[in-house]
Amino acid sequence: MCAAKKEAKRFTEIRHSQALREYTVEQRFEAGIALKGTEVKAVRLGRAQISESYGRILKGELWLFNAHIDEYAFGSYLNHAVRRDRKLLLHKTELRKIFKAVEVEGRVVFPLRMYFKEALVKVEIAVGVPKKLYDKRQDMRTRVVMREVERAIKPHR
Repeated sequence: MCAAKKEAKRFTEIRHSQALREYTVEQRFEAGIALKGTEVKAVRLGRAQISESYGRILKGELWLFNAHIDEYAFGSYLNHAVRRDRKLLLHKTELRKIFKAVEVEGRVVFPLRMYFKEALVKVEIAVGVPKKLYDKRQDMRTRVVMREVERAIKPHR
């Protein structure tokens, strides 16, 4: 008899809430992230923010810059730096795809969300183009129209 799998009671997901509003997403990738022990504990408590972070290619590797992970409250002298550069872990084929996409002018790498996959912390990163102001306005107009259509179709009680 084997033990039943534990349910994920503490599922923490940190999202970049403005990402889809600010960028047009072209490709998405799931990457691992190299973290220290106290960083993992802080992320599990939901004490992280990736809304101002971005990805950059340095020496053939992809790094996540400006991601904020609070210090772990019960950490000792082994606590981590709050805004340090963190290495993203990808397969070589995925890295090549990202490198080729970023070589095209105007493409950027940014995180969409940070989450746990079993015991590992993963980051969903995207390659995209920043939206112009008129693109954002057009998105708002289409959202309003879709909302009005849904209200018209929805039966009244």
